[in-house]
Amino acid sequence: MASETSESSEKTLLRSRLLAARAALSAESRAEAAESLARHGLELAELAGASTVAAYVSVGREPGTRALLDALHARGVRVLLPVLLPDNDLDWASYEGPEHPERLAKAGRGLLEPVGPRLGPEAVCAADAVLLPGLAVDGRGMRLGRGGGSYDRVLARLARAGKDPALVVLLYADEVVARVPEEPHDHPVHAVVTPAGVTRFRTA
Repeated sequence: MASETSESSEKTLLRSRLLAARAALSAESRAEAAESLARHGLELAELAGASTVAAYVSVGREPGTRALLDALHARGVRVLLPVLLPDNDLDWASYEGPEHPERLAKAGRGLLEPVGPRLGPEAVCAADAVLLPGLAVDGRGMRLGRGGGSYDRVLARLARAGKDPALVVLLYADEVVARVPEEPHDHPVHAVVTPAGVTRFRTA
């Protein structure tokens, strides 16, 4: 128990440091990063060859996802976007593309969510790849999220269903760190995409 408490405290400190670094990024550097993320993301075979990708709309200082979402949509990929439920679980709805900006609406916590028909939390099980938000990843593929637990539920749901989609986290280059504190429920990702390129991890 003491070890888990220590890991949780380490995560909190690391989150604070990484969020402060993001806050210092200029609008120009964020825009350049988003373009590079889209270009490198499409070079990842698991995304380029996917029929369905579960993704998310970046907000605030997060690495920009819109260019990548639009490129996937233009290729005919079915893109699923999350809808936050009251219990912090995620429902899903389809992304309708940049030609329908009104189909994304502001929601709680500053999120942008699709307004189309809800497909249910299990819809993520149809995804060939899942794009995960995060704050950091280490050389083992261990991801540091924001601590809300929504994507822990998604990963647990995929495991229960026997699904093994490609798990990809999108980050800034300096967010690939030496070590992310690990807790028992944490699950490694398969790859990280940064403005510098793609790194794959060996996962069990």
